[in-house]
Amino acid sequence: MNLSKKTSLAIKTLKVGKDRIVFLPSRLNEIKEAITKQDIRDLVLDKAILVKDIKGRKKVEKRKRRRSTGKIKKKVNVRKKNYVIMVRKQRGYVAELKKQGKLSLEEVKDLRSKIRNKTFRSKANLKDYIGGLKK
Repeated sequence: MNLSKKTSLAIKTLKVGKDRIVFLPSRLNEIKEAITKQDIRDLVLDKAILVKDIKGRKKVEKRKRRRSTGKIKKKVNVRKKNYVIMVRKQRGYVAELKKQGKLSLEEVKDLRSKIRNKTFRSKANLKDYIGGLKK
């Protein structure tokens, strides 16, 4: 009995390789009558058609390829752009305070070095720090 058409239909329906599909010899008459994909799915549920498990190491997830949260790296340009934007904003604020006479030259130098070292997360964080200096 030639079941090659049924095998190819099962391959398309179940999306598995030819070697993984097994027809039960006792239920070949039912399999021969199957003509649609839904018939094949019903036969799989009735256990007339079996799908073998994948052999070997393919089913084991390759650990080297896995990418967890700690492995994800941002593009350098994005980090650099964010840094430049933040630093310019903070330096501009410090320069404005210096121009108004609220900061001395030593304080400005100290603040600029801290801005360079990314001590402050944002302009608001810098404002809080300066408010603490003045008290």
